[in-house]
Amino acid sequence: MSSPGHASVPLRLALFTDTFTPQVNGVARTLARLVDAVQERDGTVRVFTVADDADAMAALPDAAADAATVERFPGRRFWAYPQLRLAWPARRDIRRQLEDFRPTIVHAATEFGIGLAGRAVARELDVPFVSSYHTSFTAYAEHYGLGMLAEPGWHYLRWFHNGGLRTYCPTQSIIREIEAHGFQQCREWSRGVDSARFSPTHRSSALRAQLDADDNTLVVSYIGRLGLEKGLDVVLGCMQQLHATCPERVRFLIVGDGPYEETVRASAPTGTLITGRLDGHALSEAFASSDVLLFPSTTDTFGNVLLEAMASGTPVIGADVGPTREQLAPDRGWLVRPGDTQAFTDAVLRLLADPDTRLTAQAKALAFASSKRWDVIWDTLIDDYRALQMPWDSRERASTSR
Repeated sequence: MSSPGHASVPLRLALFTDTFTPQVNGVARTLARLVDAVQERDGTVRVFTVADDADAMAALPDAAADAATVERFPGRRFWAYPQLRLAWPARRDIRRQLEDFRPTIVHAATEFGIGLAGRAVARELDVPFVSSYHTSFTAYAEHYGLGMLAEPGWHYLRWFHNGGLRTYCPTQSIIREIEAHGFQQCREWSRGVDSARFSPTHRSSALRAQLDADDNTLVVSYIGRLGLEKGLDVVLGCMQQLHATCPERVRFLIVGDGPYEETVRASAPTGTLITGRLDGHALSEAFASSDVLLFPSTTDTFGNVLLEAMASGTPVIGADVGPTREQLAPDRGWLVRPGDTQAFTDAVLRLLADPDTRLTAQAKALAFASSKRWDVIWDTLIDDYRALQMPWDSRERASTSR
């Protein structure tokens, strides 16, 4: 591949991903922010992604803007995870569109389907290629009992990511994990939080009244995707134990949607407020009106809700795994044994017994969240893009041996 490095050239980013808006998940939201960040810095972006359901497409707030920057390919639901759609566009179609767009850098945010097509054509056209690692393969393999696929899976992921100039990771713990499996040229691409959207100022007395919560009541929340891999069995077990132990002192709030929603609604304690998916001001109020957030996931490579909760003045009880540990330590949350319902329950009971502990963690969480500014994070990433990119007209043609 060409030797890159033209920082003064206007950035033209081709972004390949199997998840993008209007899908609702951490990766899709982060990539939508990336598009905005590049455009705000006078760059141009073309997104290549999967066509979502027609109803979801119709719900886009600005379909014209989407059509101007996003190329969508028909996809099929992935049998093992129906909420994920995969597309396998013809390589010639991708090549034609890249030759028309003339990118200075190609970024694949997912390793299959669309991402694989982007990788292949970028290398054919000798355009600098980078990737990002968003899903903890080790954790998902363990969670779904796919241990026998671990070695072939790592072999494929290593091949995919090492074919580029960078692999961007959200935390240092993920970098250490994948470097141990032979990944090269890894760089941290952290996450930020919008401190205006997520703030203690959004605390809602009306929402707390709806929960029948006063100043002496602890509102225990889960906010996020309702998928079993997120540790919802731990959340429900913890809430059930608290409801049985001290029903007058705790209230429960669950925000989100997903494939596990029916089970959540059937198993949550009586009186739990389950809102479904929330956006905008309603989501801000949910974070700020909670007193503690449960985050039992062991599969997230970052967990955007951690920062959103901390910025809202809501401390977090999280599973003691690397990515979560980086956000919560020291003393800005509580780490407990992964998958241990009793450990989560005991942590909440300690907060009930010692309210000052929550206030101390709240102050430290707010201070940490205020340091995670999106503008600094985007400047760092986009500066790296510019150091790697290559003007279209000065590309070296791929060698016949590749």
